[in-house]
Amino acid sequence: MHRIVITGASDGIGAEIALQLAQTHQSQLQLTLAARNAGNLQAVARQCEAHGAQVLVQPTDVSVEAQCRTLIAEAVRRFDGIDVLINNAGISAHALLEDVSAQDLNWYEQLMRINLWGSVWCTHAALPYLKASKGSVVAVSSLAGLIGVPGRTAYSASKFAMTGFFEALRAELKPAGVSVTTAYPGVVATQIRNRGYNAKGVAAGVSGLKEDKAMSVQECARLIIHGMNQRQREVVMDKGKLGRFLKLIAPGLVENMALAALKDDVKPH
Repeated sequence: MHRIVITGASDGIGAEIALQLAQTHQSQLQLTLAARNAGNLQAVARQCEAHGAQVLVQPTDVSVEAQCRTLIAEAVRRFDGIDVLINNAGISAHALLEDVSAQDLNWYEQLMRINLWGSVWCTHAALPYLKASKGSVVAVSSLAGLIGVPGRTAYSASKFAMTGFFEALRAELKPAGVSVTTAYPGVVATQIRNRGYNAKGVAAGVSGLKEDKAMSVQECARLIIHGMNQRQREVVMDKGKLGRFLKLIAPGLVENMALAALKDDVKPH
């Protein structure tokens, strides 16, 4: 059996990962789906169950530690262990720092609770079970966790923090036979940027990035699953490998490339 927990599983990349895993493993899959939207989770669960998977739906707000720990406890109670934890839950944000007022700046902290601390709490709770199964941890970061993106100071900070946390954890868990895979998607055709925070800390409703060449959610999920199955250290997507290399030898060029990726109406002035 494959006992897999996915956070942020109600839509987008998380839902697509769940569906692809169900199509592949069918009745050999024991899947725990977590997100805040219970209705969407149920819809994803039904699609997975149609392929034969056993599914536990656990509504979870990963910004609340107790809910993260309950998620892991319920997954273990239902399926008697965990083989893979996929930390996919996250929220985006797009705002120039100078456009954020002092009274609104607290949403930076909330973003960190969701993107970083949700992953930390879930991983900490799952650790004994992952060590017992010599399983895998997957962290869905972003290219913004490798290269700072203008207008995304809060988001880049949270994703850089994920990068550091899981890089250090990978070395810690190596002797225990637990793999840690960090995925770095670029622009993917989901609604995450539309739902992300604006300068006021409310849903922006639009994306500040040019999305005409966005990767499909199906391809992104496929690459993450492949990296997980191969127990790869990293899955760097789009032009991320080139960007990381150029950052070492021509950082000013990379900054200009990052600025060019912004829509004109949200560029710094």
